[in-house]
Amino acid sequence: MTGIPDLAAVEAMDAADSLRSMRDRFVLPEGLIYLDGNSLGAASPAAYAELEKAAREEWGKDLIRSWNTAGWFDMPVELGDRIGRLIGAAPGQTVVADTTSINIYKALHAAMGLRPDRKVIVAEGGSFPTDLYMAEGVVSTRPGAVLRLEGVDAPTIEELIDDHVAVVLVNHVNYKSGELRDMAALTKRAHEAGALVVWDLCHTAGALPVELDRCDADFAVGCTYKYLNGGPGAPAFIYVAARHLGKAEQPLSGWWGHARPFAFEQGYAGDAGIRRFQCGTQGVLSLRALKGALDIWDDVDMQALRTKSIALTDLFIQLVEAKCAGYGLKLESPRDGARRGSQVSFEHENAYAVMQALIERGVIGDFRAPATVRFGFTPLYIGYRDVWQAVEVLEDILRTGTWKDARFAVKSAVT
Repeated sequence: MTGIPDLAAVEAMDAADSLRSMRDRFVLPEGLIYLDGNSLGAASPAAYAELEKAAREEWGKDLIRSWNTAGWFDMPVELGDRIGRLIGAAPGQTVVADTTSINIYKALHAAMGLRPDRKVIVAEGGSFPTDLYMAEGVVSTRPGAVLRLEGVDAPTIEELIDDHVAVVLVNHVNYKSGELRDMAALTKRAHEAGALVVWDLCHTAGALPVELDRCDADFAVGCTYKYLNGGPGAPAFIYVAARHLGKAEQPLSGWWGHARPFAFEQGYAGDAGIRRFQCGTQGVLSLRALKGALDIWDDVDMQALRTKSIALTDLFIQLVEAKCAGYGLKLESPRDGARRGSQVSFEHENAYAVMQALIERGVIGDFRAPATVRFGFTPLYIGYRDVWQAVEVLEDILRTGTWKDARFAVKSAVT
């Protein structure tokens, strides 16, 4: 155990934490250690307040007038710019709308439309499944289109990129392992071959600094219910680089993407800017909850966030490997913090049962098939003592075999 921090050292890390006070801006049950912010972020009084205002005052009293008086109509682009600040996007390139899956579909079609002489989409075989499902859907609508997969058609994504490729769809952070891609390098490689890139930022936005503009990204999509804490089913976002706006076309030509939606014209004429990447009427209550969640980010230093994220995940790996050695856990995440998002995953033969036992003891992470226990570390509300206590519970469950109780093997619909 030489070199492993003791509880006093861990508490000293908490005392020196510049983000420590942010925890007070979230609603977290007493005694719960929540390590699943990479699936659903915690609620906040700020989000509650926006929901209350939108429901009771704007909807309840002002009714239809609130589209103008409360600014409902412009919220997707206004919130888009606020997210843009967190992902390195200048104003006017990001809009909050629809779901991640829908936005992937839009972005892939738009990218292929910008490269009409090319028929290949490249993606990761180990991508989050919805990315692959949507890519398959796009291929099915475009005659001659082909999907190439990393790990299936070649060992690395770089080997798949040639002058037949229209677009590369890639996760910035892998949902299962937490591995972080080099955005600048991969974008440069794609551009050298004449291809475009769609970056999936679902496990990145709100977890670490992103520089879409600096990396010369083409498109990006992401959700707001994980590290951005927008609430269950909160709307997603899509980024389109300014150089593509006005030329890129997306296939879901709904009225909110029209240049003049309230002219009620018979034919579709897409907006010249980012509004074109909207589709139909957006969910106002969800947008208002997201607005409250984003208010918190006005006070967050993204570099401090990243520094704490790496420190939390480094500490977790160090403690698990020291205290839980010999119990069948195998690290799946990169050991180097600079190559890792804000999560840590371990493989275990009985991963599902182990996670269920942890959850019963008040340590909430999640399970990813076939054999991964996954832990997300949200620096705004997770502290170093939380890490210490979580590992203490994990060690106890493994040492005593608590997880072997039959009830922990019963699968729920959502894992």
